[in-house]
Amino acid sequence: MSQHPLKAVTLTHVRYQKGDQLGHFLAWVSLVPVFVSLGGFISHFIFRRELQGMLFAIGLIISQFINEIIKKSVQQDRPETCALLEMCDSHGWPSSHSQYMFFFAVYVTLLSYRKLGLICRNQMLIVILLVWPMAILTMYSRVYLGYHTVAQVFAGAALGTVLGGGWFWIVNNVLSGFFPAIEESALGRFLYVKDTSHIPNVLRFEYENARSARKHPSYKRAD
Repeated sequence: MSQHPLKAVTLTHVRYQKGDQLGHFLAWVSLVPVFVSLGGFISHFIFRRELQGMLFAIGLIISQFINEIIKKSVQQDRPETCALLEMCDSHGWPSSHSQYMFFFAVYVTLLSYRKLGLICRNQMLIVILLVWPMAILTMYSRVYLGYHTVAQVFAGAALGTVLGGGWFWIVNNVLSGFFPAIEESALGRFLYVKDTSHIPNVLRFEYENARSARKHPSYKRAD
């Protein structure tokens, strides 16, 4: 019986040099795309069912497919430092982590700038102080930890920026016209799918409507 080489599931398999505290921190930063995908978008679908958020997630998935196609076409090796990590069984150009985070940052920035479905106060400030630094740190972490070259992470960042901006335009200038029909469809009604991007401040809207519903007899829970 022939023995085939084993391959690990690399979802959270990020390595750093023992004793390197900065490397340890950046290893966690490198996992931000995983946290955003598994924590952010899945919980968003379960609890909010927003069309804007669903299409945001679909755009990120399309972006990652494009990244894989380009990697297999270009077939640029990762840096030599990656061999020490035993994680170099895939190509390195462009960096998928950088592409993901810059797509995410651009899309959230445009949502906040256009005030489409704001869910918190001072959202643009949060984007500037949290989202963009995390995107830049993720890009830096991939070089510091030895998984990518500088050129590979910048290529990923550039591609993520272009795809994020392009997908935002498609969603809000082409696909948004179908939002009412999706909301009123049988599946949309069954899943409680909704679009609140036309509401300037979703947080305030939900707060005020929750308070009003408490006083309305038709919304009272039966004991």
